[in-house]
Amino acid sequence: MGDNLLPALALMLVIEGVLPFLLPRVWRESFSRLVQMTDGQLRFVGLGSMLAGLMLLYLAR
Repeated sequence: MGDNLLPALALMLVIEGVLPFLLPRVWRESFSRLVQMTDGQLRFVGLGSMLAGLMLLYLAR
């Protein structure tokens, strides 16, 4: 698992940088909507993101 951690983190950073690089206005508007969400809503978004990532990992293996 340790051999995959650094490449996985690097890929995450690349993917997260695509939207602000290509569409900065859309990214800024999305980020401002996230800031206005309640803690519960943010937790739900985080949970959905984690579950989607786990499903992708499961399907990739």
